[in-house]
Amino acid sequence: MEQVTDTAKAASSADPTVGLQAVVALHRLADALEVVQVENARAKGWSWQQIADALGVSKQAVHKKHSGRRD
Repeated sequence: MEQVTDTAKAASSADPTVGLQAVVALHRLADALEVVQVENARAKGWSWQQIADALGVSKQAVHKKHSGRRD
């Protein structure tokens, strides 16, 4: 968890190299968390529409991105 906190702090760095590297790391973390939580929601019986609503995207977008993983 400390690494996540350090990365979040680095995102506001005045050094563009540090800041942009942190942005990339945070994007990767967010993508990984999304995969985990979509799989969790599907395992608990959530519909694609419920997941889409929670993520603020269309049903089609979330289905296209995640439907090939595990159902």
